[in-house]
Amino acid sequence: MFIPSKLYHSACQFTCDVSVPDSFGVLCWNVHKNNTRQSRFKSYLKTIETQFDFMLLQEANFRNDEHFALPHFAYDAAANLEIRKSFYGVLTASRVKSTKAEAYLSQRKESLIGPHKSLLVTRYSFEDKNPLFILNVHAINFRENKGFNKELERFLVLLESQKGAMIVAGDFNTWNKQRLLKLHEMREILGLKAVKNEGTQVKSFMGNPLDFIFYRGLELEKSSVDHGHGLSDHNPLFAQFRKINEDEEQEQS
Repeated sequence: MFIPSKLYHSACQFTCDVSVPDSFGVLCWNVHKNNTRQSRFKSYLKTIETQFDFMLLQEANFRNDEHFALPHFAYDAAANLEIRKSFYGVLTASRVKSTKAEAYLSQRKESLIGPHKSLLVTRYSFEDKNPLFILNVHAINFRENKGFNKELERFLVLLESQKGAMIVAGDFNTWNKQRLLKLHEMREILGLKAVKNEGTQVKSFMGNPLDFIFYRGLELEKSSVDHGHGLSDHNPLFAQFRKINEDEEQEQS
């Protein structure tokens, strides 16, 4: 009933950059389906677009092959819902066209009659041809911890064989301590660090944060959370990264 007619979507309306810059910004945001409903959404993005090269959205609304809100961004997306020819799911927009993209549905549904969740793995290349992998996640919510854990274990299956720089980010629905522990267990296996945003600006439930950006093979230069937008019940997370060269990586290991 809830399976979309098309899972993977992409669009590029311009000549994309061919490689990821050595220093680049990432935005991660659950937009609560407001990216096309809110007339202020596009103007808000235009005011902040110089801060990022990648935009990882959850609960995004998009139409098949339709260009994204910003003219200089291509996108890949994985749909988990389709309503009257509109699709909803995770969307990764970027100034650089991906070299590979794979869309997935969660094995479990949100409930007995609910939809699946979607996730998206995209691959990009730096100028030196080394890869950057990005996993855009909207984790399953209204299921028992056992079902949640099984879905997180899929991340390992998808990513543990990949070598190189990596970003895993999104809304993980980690609303209890058991879910948080499982998420950080997965993070450690993949060798990921967490972008730490102090304070209460990150969306949380009962004191448990829901939104995260994890990374490896990169140096975190700065990060922030914007809480003054009024466009979603989640706040956008920003992070600026620098690619680590091979000599630096050997020194850190």
